[in-house]
Amino acid sequence: MKPLILIANDDGYHAKGLNQLIQMLKGTGDIIVCAPESARSGYSRAFSTTTLTLKHRRHEDYEGTSIDVWSCSGTPVDCVKMAYAKICPRKADILIGGINHGDNASTNAHYSGTVGIVVEGALKGIPSVAFSLCDYDDDADFEPMRPLVTQVVKKVLAEGLPHYVCLNINVPREWNGEVRNCRMAFGHWRNEVDERKHPATRKPYYWMTGYYQNDEPEAEDTDAWAIAHGYCAITPLTADMTADFSFGIYN
Repeated sequence: MKPLILIANDDGYHAKGLNQLIQMLKGTGDIIVCAPESARSGYSRAFSTTTLTLKHRRHEDYEGTSIDVWSCSGTPVDCVKMAYAKICPRKADILIGGINHGDNASTNAHYSGTVGIVVEGALKGIPSVAFSLCDYDDDADFEPMRPLVTQVVKKVLAEGLPHYVCLNINVPREWNGEVRNCRMAFGHWRNEVDERKHPATRKPYYWMTGYYQNDEPEAEDTDAWAIAHGYCAITPLTADMTADFSFGIYN
C-alpha cells in the first residue's frame, strides 16, 4: 500500500506553493489535499465554531496523475480536522503544510497557519512537516526546494518523528543549498497598529502592520540567523508547551 500524504496550507488551494508541492510529491504516495478556499495567513491554530462548507474537485493535470483536492471555507486547522474526520480513507502517514509563500521562522511560527497545520497533525499522532519559502511573491520559484522536499518527506515516511514533535522548515529566497538544524529565535513585532484616516469621513481606522525585530541577531544557532546567512533552517517544534520551570508558592 502506498503511503497516504495529506497536504494543507494557509495560502488557499489555488496557491502556487501548494500546487508545486503536489508536483514534487506525485509518485511518492497517494495524495489528498484539503486547503482553505482563500488565503488564511496568520490564523495560527484557530478553528471554526460555525458551519463549514466543503467542496471537492479532482486535478487531472499532473502528468496524468489524478489528485483529490478539497477546499474548506474554514481555517487551515479546520482543513486538517475535516480531512482527518471526513475525507481520508485511513490515517495519513504524513501531513505537510505548505509550501508557504513567506517566512514562518522565529517566534512568527506562533502566528503561522502553516505551522498551525503541523501542530494539529502532531496532536493527532501524524508525522508532520511545514515547508516555507522566504519569498512572498505569488509567482515565487519553488523549484530549488524539490530535492529538499522529497528527501525530507521520504525520511519522515521511513523513520517517523517523535511523539508530539513536528518540523518547521524555512528556506531563504537566496538559498546556498546547505541545511542547518536550529532552534527558534526570540523576537517580537514593533509598531503593529497604524492609525489612518478614512478619505471620505476622516474617521480613524486601524491597519495591522509593523515590522519584526530579532532580539538575538548574533545567535548563530537560531533559524533567523541561518536564513539571514543563506541556510535552510530546520526547527523541530513540540506540541507540549510545558516549560522547564517550577513555580512554587508553598513551603
